[in-house]
Amino acid sequence: MRELFDEVVGRSPLDPQESARQAMRVPLRKRFYKEAGTAAAEGGFHITLDGRPIRTPSGRLVVVPVAELAEAVAAEWQAQGESINPTTMPLTRFANSVVQSVVDRTGEVREDIAKYLQSDLLFYRAGHPEGLVAREAELWDPVLDWARDSLGAHFILSEGIMHVTQPDAAVQAARDALPTGAWALAAAHVVTTVTGSALLALALAHGVRDADQVWAAAHVDEDWNVAQWGADEEAVARRAARQIDYEAAIRILQGAGVAR
Repeated sequence: MRELFDEVVGRSPLDPQESARQAMRVPLRKRFYKEAGTAAAEGGFHITLDGRPIRTPSGRLVVVPVAELAEAVAAEWQAQGESINPTTMPLTRFANSVVQSVVDRTGEVREDIAKYLQSDLLFYRAGHPEGLVAREAELWDPVLDWARDSLGAHFILSEGIMHVTQPDAAVQAARDALPTGAWALAAAHVVTTVTGSALLALALAHGVRDADQVWAAAHVDEDWNVAQWGADEEAVARRAARQIDYEAAIRILQGAGVAR
């Protein structure tokens, strides 16, 4: 059981793309249980396979704080066919990541997110063409305005890829606005790494932008290029893989009562 769960979640729990890639390299295991379900536990709910609660590779019991989320994780296990396909279980990977790698090190996770505030996607603007410049401003400026007006975080913008050092006060103000709960913080981490923007993750967590708006903002340059030159098949596949983890993070934020 532990070997299987290790394969399902991968060995890099804070990087959903890497855990998914690792899972794809492992031969599929046969389904060994009949029923997946949930059971009440201290602090939330267990995920059970034929009545036995699942554990992380290190042996920790997986406890999901909200019934709806626990049922969604159990549904991933129940939906498996004759073989267990880890790539179809993003919430399971997420649940394990939180229990295994976030609960006891929320400070480190917050710092990892905060690193993005030094070189956030939203700071680096195109100088041309005019249409792309306008589109970036349309999707990115409201988030920066909110950070300035509501969080007191005044960031500096740059044209092109020239690095600019952000004010410590701005970085700290935005860092202080990150979610405090382990599950919501882990979800914010996934959104940050998938989109390349801690500010977009913050805007989502605070309900300033919804999931579709954040996804569009994260891909404004990519979508512009696709409109001009067409889509690259490999890029489309990578984006679809990122979106699976993004949508899992959204479900966690919504289930934790953080995002609307």
